[in-house]
Amino acid sequence: MTIQMKRLTKISGCLAGVLALLLTGGCSSKKYVRSQTAPLIQHTNELDDQTATNNRNLKNLDEKTTTGITKAQSSADAAQQSAQQASTAAGAAQKSAQEAVNRADTLSSLVTNLDSYKQIGAASVTFGFDKSVLTKKDKAQLDQLAGPLNSTKGYILEVTGGTDSTGSAEYNYALSQRRAEAVVQYLASKYNVPAHKFYLIGIGKDKEVAPNTTAEGRAKNRRVDIQVLSNMQQGGSTVSELQSH
Repeated sequence: MTIQMKRLTKISGCLAGVLALLLTGGCSSKKYVRSQTAPLIQHTNELDDQTATNNRNLKNLDEKTTTGITKAQSSADAAQQSAQQASTAAGAAQKSAQEAVNRADTLSSLVTNLDSYKQIGAASVTFGFDKSVLTKKDKAQLDQLAGPLNSTKGYILEVTGGTDSTGSAEYNYALSQRRAEAVVQYLASKYNVPAHKFYLIGIGKDKEVAPNTTAEGRAKNRRVDIQVLSNMQQGGSTVSELQSH
């Protein structure tokens, strides 16, 4: 074998070795890549599945929330409607009660045999300027007056509202009526006093109990006077017996 032949043989052997190495290395690389990417692909698939599950859960939650909100809104609407109906009924009852109250310029114009009635209780409440709302102190006085009424027979209540001299006569008549009505409403609602027991009189600024020339006097005129009157013959009871209750 010549030297050139030997060299060719060596080169061929080297090339074959290199080719084999390359082929072997290529297969190893593919296996390595597959071994590394397979867990990533599996994890990605798991994330996709989890995302799909979460989306379904969110959709179900959204549907349940929407249903719950709809039911809650329906319940709220029904409750509001019931409250409005109750308010309307209460307003109608209050209006009927106010309409049933006896109204007059004087008690004698409505009550026959007024001389047979005697006063067994009295109270007076005052109001702020242009106000017709009872204060806590006013209510305490009315509570003291109304306490014995359940055990009192044949009584009536004269409720007279007044004002100071500020403003027109027409306005003050209306204001005195509102003040008297505030007293009537309180006693009727808390003590179940029947409407026909009340005799409401609004005198406006016609009858002052103190001079309107001073602030103190005007404050005293912004008032409602309440008298409890009872027929001494009613039920065989005397006035002194009624007062002892």
